[in-house]
Amino acid sequence: MPSPGQAGAARPRIAVIGTGGTISSLGAGPLDSLDYPEFGTKLTPDEVLARVPEARRVADPVPVPFRAVGSTAIGPADWAALRDLIRATAAADPSLEGFVVTHGTATLEETAFFLDLTLDVARTVVLVGAQRPISALGTDAGANLVAALRVAGAPEARGLGVLVVLNDEVHAARDVVKTSTYRLQTFRSPDYGPLGAVDGDGLHLARAARRGPGFAGAPLGALPRVDIALSYGGADGTMVEAALAAGARGIVSAGLAPGIATPAERLALERAVASGVAVVQCSRAAGGRVGRRRYLEEGGFVAGEDFSPQKARILLMLALASGADTAGIRAAFAAH
Repeated sequence: MPSPGQAGAARPRIAVIGTGGTISSLGAGPLDSLDYPEFGTKLTPDEVLARVPEARRVADPVPVPFRAVGSTAIGPADWAALRDLIRATAAADPSLEGFVVTHGTATLEETAFFLDLTLDVARTVVLVGAQRPISALGTDAGANLVAALRVAGAPEARGLGVLVVLNDEVHAARDVVKTSTYRLQTFRSPDYGPLGAVDGDGLHLARAARRGPGFAGAPLGALPRVDIALSYGGADGTMVEAALAAGARGIVSAGLAPGIATPAERLALERAVASGVAVVQCSRAAGGRVGRRRYLEEGGFVAGEDFSPQKARILLMLALASGADTAGIRAAFAAH
């Protein structure tokens, strides 16, 4: 069969759900790559597609509006609403072969991971963003959108979970993190690398994604409050105490590498465990895992494995919402 974009090629119908972000932003002019989040405007999915006519060479995009905000304004309630929208859209239109969610890059990895853990649709879901607004000189918005559409419609992408596509790379939602404020190669999977790449002739996969059992069928209800306490030299546990005072049911410690809180923080975290609050020990380092050390086991803490603190927070929220105790939380982190 001809590749997408060639004459005679069938174009897959792909829903394009807009949430805002840089990929849909108009700045003051072609050199505005800094101030557009606060002073620019956001385009609808229809308007974004109108500015990227090449998208229709690789897919038959179906625009679906959702939000028009920067991703700094997106959180757990929006994640759940987006999940429900994808489910409802998939059920209403069986002819759709995949989904592309345009999203701001600030929290894109968190939205992607939540969806990866909670979605139960068979079709591929791809999150895509841009580092430069669609109005900017040298914008990456169009190329990223076209690549995301290619992946969403590719049969070989099925079953890989929720994917993130930027800068011609395909990443697993579980692994990917944003590593740079402005560079185009910002999204990386530090320990494992990308799943593959998108070239001119389509998707090329190098490995599969690691995935544990999801939470799609669990009675989640409202997600509990989980906070992150970042360690630094001399940290005294104030952030841990503040999280407890705010009613946190879980705390993720972004400890000093290889995953150790300061002595004062550790005492505060031990008090949290004694009060019934779940504590997951992660590392503030860019890569590597937190092993199941003896002191974690004896202190009632959960080893955060190789999850970034922000990903560990989401997994802990879902585990708590599903009714897991400490043993169940440990099992969830080990399985995922």
